[in-house]
Amino acid sequence: MARLNVNPTRMVLSNLKKQLKVAVRGHKLMKDKRDELMKRFLELARENKKLREEVEAQLMEVYGSFTIASAAMTPEMMEEALMYPKQGVSLQIGSKNIMSVDVPVFDFKTSTSDAANIYPYGFADTSGELDTSIEKLSEIFPKLLELAAMEKEASMLSDEIEKTRRRVNALEYVKIPQYQETIRYITMKLDEDERGTQTRLMKVKDMILQEAIAKRIEQDKAAYADFAAQN
Repeated sequence: MARLNVNPTRMVLSNLKKQLKVAVRGHKLMKDKRDELMKRFLELARENKKLREEVEAQLMEVYGSFTIASAAMTPEMMEEALMYPKQGVSLQIGSKNIMSVDVPVFDFKTSTSDAANIYPYGFADTSGELDTSIEKLSEIFPKLLELAAMEKEASMLSDEIEKTRRRVNALEYVKIPQYQETIRYITMKLDEDERGTQTRLMKVKDMILQEAIAKRIEQDKAAYADFAAQN
C-alpha cells in the first residue's frame, strides 16, 4: 500500500494519528449504517414481495372482469360508458427519512366527497362485470400507490447501500492502510533521525573528552617541565 506523500515530522505524525482515529471511527459508523440499511432493505423486500403478489392477484381479477364486460358489450358502448370519468384523484407526495435517505410517501384525495361515487355511467346499458372491474380497481388503487412507494424506497435504499459499501471499502482498504503505512514510515524515520542525532552527540562528546584529556596532558607536561627546571 502506497503511503501518503508528506514530510516526516512530529507534527505531521500527530495529525495523521488523529486522522487515523477519525477514519477508524467513521469506518465503524459506516459499517453499522450499511448493516442497518441491509436489514431494512431485506425487511422491505419481503413486504414488497407479499404486497406485489396480493396486488397482482387482484389485478388479474380486474382484468378478468373487464374482459368479460368487453365481450358482453360492444366497443362503442364500452367507449361511451368510460368516456367521461366521474371521479378524479389528486396525488400528494411526501417523504420520510430512513437512515439519512428521504424516501417518498404517496397519498391521494378524491375530487368528490363520496369516494364510492366511481361509476361514470348508468347501469341500464352496461354489464355487471364492468361494475365489478371498476369497483375492484378502485379498491386496489391505494395498494398500487403503496406498492409504488415501497418499490421506490427499495430502489433508493439499494443505491444508498451501494454508496455506503463503497465508502466502507475505501476506508478499510485504502485510507486506513495508507494512514497506518505513513505513520509507520514517519515513526521509523524519526527513530532513525533520533539515533543518528544520538550517535553524533556521542561522537562530539568523545571528541570534546579527548581534547580535554590531551589539553590536560599538555598542562601536566608543562608543569613537570617547570618543576624539573627549578630543581
